[in-house]
Amino acid sequence: MDLQKQDLQQQSAPAVSELRASDAERDRIADILHDALAEGRLTADEHAERVEGVLRAKTVGELEVFIRDLPAAHRQGPGSTPAPAPHRPTAGAIPIDPDDNVVAVFSGAVRKGRWRAGRRIHAYAVFGSVEIDLSEALFDHQQVVVKSFAIFGSVEIRVPENVSLRGTGSGVLGSFEVDTLDSGDPQAPIVYVDGWAVLGSIEARPKRGMVVADILDRVQRKVDRSLRKHLGH
Repeated sequence: MDLQKQDLQQQSAPAVSELRASDAERDRIADILHDALAEGRLTADEHAERVEGVLRAKTVGELEVFIRDLPAAHRQGPGSTPAPAPHRPTAGAIPIDPDDNVVAVFSGAVRKGRWRAGRRIHAYAVFGSVEIDLSEALFDHQQVVVKSFAIFGSVEIRVPENVSLRGTGSGVLGSFEVDTLDSGDPQAPIVYVDGWAVLGSIEARPKRGMVVADILDRVQRKVDRSLRKHLGH
């Protein structure tokens, strides 16, 4: 009898797609949509429309509809080995013009602490030194390029331990050294260091003990949560 009861309970149990969605599940889908917007996979209007739908969704199945056509929906589960970060940024994801310039000419320039990292940062060290510390930075975008130029100077870049780090550059009577780093989180930011050093040095490596707290835009999450409360979820 007990076995029969157990079989009946299993048969009557609803499918996962029919289960009621939690706030955490809505936040996860909203984060995926935000990534897709940052990567150029969705337009601003499509993103807004889908986020509104996510906040109104009642079941897990209704949530999954909004990411069905996005790569994040088809990534392998936690037991699988994450794919390494690409060696080049996604085409069109990084603007041509820099969001930020850090310049040191016969001087020193430092950018560190709690600051918002743009998609493209240019660093120029001419007979000087530039330090760019991203270990406490806020990452609004998953892909960040640091274009570095060191002429009789040095550019030093530090990143959190839980991001991916890639480097493509060269040194002319100088050094270009980037410690390749792969994050275990497919949603983690990827920092690309590019450029060249002439009688100077460019170095990028992780800062031990530091991890990025804001994998993706915290402000966007607050907006999404406020909208959800407004809609009664």
